[in-house]
Amino acid sequence: MATWQDFEQQAPDLAPAVRARFEAARHHVLATLRLDGAPRVSGTEVRFIGADLTLGSMYGAVKAHDLRRDGRFAVHSNPGDGTMADGDAKLAGRAVEITDEVELTAYESELPTAPPGPFHAFRLELDQAVLTTVEEGVLVIRSWRPGEPVGTVRRD
Repeated sequence: MATWQDFEQQAPDLAPAVRARFEAARHHVLATLRLDGAPRVSGTEVRFIGADLTLGSMYGAVKAHDLRRDGRFAVHSNPGDGTMADGDAKLAGRAVEITDEVELTAYESELPTAPPGPFHAFRLELDQAVLTTVEEGVLVIRSWRPGEPVGTVRRD
């Protein structure tokens, strides 16, 4: 697993484009695993805080329960207007709940407004990043895994 900062260092050409897709819209789609192993999708927001990519949740939300029990996740950037002009980004890995009071205070201080009540916060450790674009009519898929170079696949 890798932090967002690790991803930036290992894939300096890919990471900014992936980040731009997540910063282009506020809402994204998070996939978690239910208790029975079935997938669950939820709306979510992500934030870049220091070296980390994070997400927050209302206290007791089902996505938080899913992540606390089994941290595996995938998050898909908001597709925008559907033209794929700036690409389509996906991340996968493990969510680790931030429970240390100092870290939680630092996390909360980075938010534009304080949560209205109790909340969960998670640091997203990355196992994979993918950016799919259309370039001159060709589908281009760039993918990264920790410790590996960026791979590129082109499909007509």
